Amino acid sequence: MSGVALGVYAVALVVLLGVRSWVQLRRTGSAGFHGISGTPAEAGWWGGVLIVVAMVLGVAGPLLAVLGVTPADPPLAMQVAGLALALTGFAVAVVGQTGMGSSWRIGVDLAERTALVTDGLFRLVRNPIFTAMVAAQLGVVLMVPTWVSAASLVALVAAVQLQVRTVEEPYLRSVHGAAYIAYAARTGRFVPGVGRLSAADGKVRT
Repeated sequence: MSGVALGVYAVALVVLLGVRSWVQLRRTGSAGFHGISGTPAEAGWWGGVLIVVAMVLGVAGPLLAVLGVTPADPPLAMQVAGLALALTGFAVAVVGQTGMGSSWRIGVDLAERTALVTDGLFRLVRNPIFTAMVAAQLGVVLMVPTWVSAASLVALVAAVQLQVRTVEEPYLRSVHGAAYIAYAARTGRFVPGVGRLSAADGKVRT
């Protein structure tokens, strides 16, 4: 199953990054990559770095298991559940990317102005792609339960929290103002109903 996990992860990276950036480039003239924002003194910078770390460890986890460096032999039921979760998570991430249309990007350009997406999966949560990515990585951990795969999941969760809270939400508030606050007041951050903002002052409420 480690080989299956490696194949699924590799295909997901190609589709979520390679294919999506190619589609974005053809449609908008930009691949949508803005890189890592800020400096090492800022939390958002660490969020970007941790996303890269998570992806590297995400590949390394099943690869090292295939090579026998960190062997993994979980119960079959656990492997099957992990595969189903990983495939579902990656599929939902693709749907979320598609739903963003020309607003999709990796990283934030403070000078850029994109449309606020609130339909499709974004009616349920404000960050469905990140939620799906974390779910998919959890699936990989179930398939290949090694410390490397687990470290990838931890790095991804930390990266997502930092990126959303310190980079993307401040950017969206500055660009969309009251429209974003109203949207965030009725829509959870990663899970439906959880992490909504108060419409009155923009502070987080549960």
